[in-house]
Amino acid sequence: MRTSDFIPCFFVCLILLGVPLRIEAQQPASSAPPAAILVSEQPRSATAAAISPAPGTESQPSAAPESLLIGPGDLLRITVLREPELEQHLRVLDSGEIVLSLAGKVSVQGLTPAQAAARIAAQYRDGNFLLHPEASVFVEEYATQAVTILGQVVHPGSVRLTAPRTLIDVISLAGGLTPDADRHIVLERGGKDGERIHTFLSNRAEDALNADILVRPGDTILVPKAGIVYVLGDVAHPGGYVMQNDSQLTVLQAIALAAGTSKTASEKRVRLVRSVDGLSHSIDLPLRDMERGRAPDVPLCANDILYVPFSLAKNLSLGIANITAAASSALIYATK
Repeated sequence: MRTSDFIPCFFVCLILLGVPLRIEAQQPASSAPPAAILVSEQPRSATAAAISPAPGTESQPSAAPESLLIGPGDLLRITVLREPELEQHLRVLDSGEIVLSLAGKVSVQGLTPAQAAARIAAQYRDGNFLLHPEASVFVEEYATQAVTILGQVVHPGSVRLTAPRTLIDVISLAGGLTPDADRHIVLERGGKDGERIHTFLSNRAEDALNADILVRPGDTILVPKAGIVYVLGDVAHPGGYVMQNDSQLTVLQAIALAAGTSKTASEKRVRLVRSVDGLSHSIDLPLRDMERGRAPDVPLCANDILYVPFSLAKNLSLGIANITAAASSALIYATK
């Protein structure tokens, strides 16, 4: 058999016997290995160091702080894993402590339930009562659950909360605002700090729903009465008008609420009486120019008085009956 015939037969026999064949392409001695081989040949520790971030640079989501902390009078349910006989329902004392079975007193005032559970577990472990205690704390009842809401709401009083709620939710639980309510609301936080928050609850639905003021158990809400502007003199309906909506009111708006001036009114000069530091100041306003856009509309403040005088010339042209009626109205609201 010739050598050229023997080589093919040899490879055929190897294939039939299941021997794997490895055929590699020869590369020049000076050629560099592929990039993939270079990466795979790096030490494992170096590769891990290149991929993993440096210590302390990991981005971890920050947990939101608990808004409700344990305080005196709260009722706690305490359980210990694999220790059913240590389950307890304890009321926090005025001193801020609870009395555990076996372990004794533990201070939990001002702690979150998770922090209180860790302190209770440490108490059992440090006292050599349990080797590896795993405690959990659940607040069954907050002693400061009530939120006091006073002022211009339909049902003033106390509203019980078990979790923080938005301001608009709490006001709805009190029946909503009255027509005389001011939109500038004062919120006083419960506790020793007594932080006061002044907020504005807009009458616009979108702005009111986007308000992010949270009311917590133990807080106090005061809804004051809105300011009143008095429109007197020769108008269709003299009286006091509440500064509703955004608690803002202008001269033209107040006149419109009073159903406008009478035919016998003098619109050249309307008197605005405003009290500043206990002293009354009188200002003459050109109502006719305001109505025609020749003068800017003037915003009013709470307790302002608008007096619209009557015109004697107009009353003379209308007759003696109108003179008497207008004079009587003027005498009632005239200022000295």
